[in-house]
Amino acid sequence: MLLATASNIALAVDSEWIELTGEQDFASWKRPVGEWFVAGNAILDPSNPKRLKGEAGSGVIINGATGKTNNLVTKAEYGDVEVHLEFLVPKGSNSGIKLEGVYEVQIYDSWGVKTPKGSDSGGIYPRSELEPKYHHIDEGYAPRVNASLPPGEWQTLDLIFHAPRFDGEGKKVANARFVKVTLNGKVVHDDLEVPTPTGNNWKNKEKAKGPILLQADHGPVALRNIRVRAL
Repeated sequence: MLLATASNIALAVDSEWIELTGEQDFASWKRPVGEWFVAGNAILDPSNPKRLKGEAGSGVIINGATGKTNNLVTKAEYGDVEVHLEFLVPKGSNSGIKLEGVYEVQIYDSWGVKTPKGSDSGGIYPRSELEPKYHHIDEGYAPRVNASLPPGEWQTLDLIFHAPRFDGEGKKVANARFVKVTLNGKVVHDDLEVPTPTGNNWKNKEKAKGPILLQADHGPVALRNIRVRAL
């Protein structure tokens, strides 16, 4: 019989960090990965401030020359999870990270925005409908402060997410929660409950686990030091 001690309880709660970038050559992500490529660094394109260029090396991933390619989706699925990543976007660009593939924290060029919205960087993206034309049906959850840095600078995003809970018959008994979202060292959400998925996924049936998705079809984005651990 295993007795509960402080040490084995801690091991049950926090798993080891798993690196999703670096030298793995997209090994943790579902294929195809489209035009994503590996670089040593990302910089603004001197000829076009709305595009990125890669420098030689490894450790950074960039979503192609135009910033419109396949979303990256992890092979592994996660429920309660902690995520760290660093991102760089050019002027006006738009991306995001979706926990379980459906609960989105926005990545956006929100530098200089005085009153951020749910669609700004660090926001929990609004619910939306595709027809008759794509539109939001609520405001999402705006970040407490605009913690965004200028386009072309590396920024840091840290997330602690708790998946929805279900009883033995599959009925949801607790909503998903963003326990904490920190952008560039500033807490932008604290213990935020979300009753549905975000975007046009809001009608979808929720699950206890799902993949992590990095949005790659709305504009250029570079990422590095992506790591996750199950909680």
